[in-house]
Amino acid sequence: MILLNELPEKNRSISEMDRLMLGREAPGQVLSYLRLCPDYAPTPLFRLPALAAALGIGGLRIKDEGARLGLGSFKALGGAYAVIRIIAEMAERALGRPIDPAMLTAPEVRAIAAGVTVGCATDGNHGRSVAAGARLMGARAVIFLHRGVSAEREAAIAALGATTVRVEGNYDDSVAHALRVCSERGWPVVSDTSWPGYEATPLRVMQGYTAMLREVLDAAPVPPSHVFIQAGVGGVAAAIAAHLSEVCGDAMPRIVVVEPERAACLLESARRGKVGPIPHGEPTLMAMLECYEPSPVAWRILARTAHAFMTVGEEDAAAAMRRLARPIDGDPAIVAGESGGVGLAALLSVADDAEARRLLDLGPDAEVLLFNTEGATDPGIYRSITGIEPDALLAAARS
Repeated sequence: MILLNELPEKNRSISEMDRLMLGREAPGQVLSYLRLCPDYAPTPLFRLPALAAALGIGGLRIKDEGARLGLGSFKALGGAYAVIRIIAEMAERALGRPIDPAMLTAPEVRAIAAGVTVGCATDGNHGRSVAAGARLMGARAVIFLHRGVSAEREAAIAALGATTVRVEGNYDDSVAHALRVCSERGWPVVSDTSWPGYEATPLRVMQGYTAMLREVLDAAPVPPSHVFIQAGVGGVAAAIAAHLSEVCGDAMPRIVVVEPERAACLLESARRGKVGPIPHGEPTLMAMLECYEPSPVAWRILARTAHAFMTVGEEDAAAAMRRLARPIDGDPAIVAGESGGVGLAALLSVADDAEARRLLDLGPDAEVLLFNTEGATDPGIYRSITGIEPDALLAAARS
């Protein structure tokens, strides 16, 4: 399903706060802190010319976040960065002086960090990033997981030194529980979704995501004509849209926001004309995108910057994973998790539908940018869908 953005806010400028946090200067701020991470390196930007030709478009690039900071997803950029900034700000208040990134390893800052516990709810990837950020700074992390988070993803979070807590219910239930516990104990909440009165940290998380877009633009200075970007609460889609709106101006690409059919809270908000929750439904394979209420901060940006909202089905997501694992005619193989290939799933659906192509103006000259937002963060699920061992595929791709 495709729904063009016909909201009255469309094409209005983003707010001054969103411009400050997500505009031209944002990636530089992020990278000045993330370079503290020993595993920081730009992730690959792959061209897939054979698939582009098969789809009847001019070009196709995929930013592959599967190796980001050794954590397996783009989320590594957001949660870890937000934790670093929270501790830097706490140190500034405690010490009464500015703390620049180079000072974060100083003994007096590490002593402050040692007394900090941060908490968050997660579907898996965000919690892993928060745990990594806390470990990097010498702080503690408590990560709240709903019943749908796999044991493999919980183990990956625990391996980073975090305490994991299981919560009955779904993602939204885990968010509420995390907020309650953190409020009672005075722990900073590092959430990637916002609510009234809580915007600063989600905006920091979103700011972290702008770093991967800066890497894209540095590697391919000509902006794409279309970006198909997956969304849960909308944070990464809004960060990308906001940054591109500032950098590209009138050459802004068409931003197509993609959600699972079973959890399309942004599309339904666009249909209703106001942001709000949707009923919880059957779980989706696209577990990292299974969200039933948009982040208000993300929504206010996407309402102004998104060209369209669309959904993909369960088999669409699985088919995209297999398509990336078994490329054609010399294109690179890419390991994409259940939520990682959703942008490609949407592109494949549109390319096969003449009316959809017309709606999105996806012609033979289109230059499309996608993001593989996660690798095989649950290798067992990846193996069951593709029939391939992810490590073997990665080893073959590197050889």
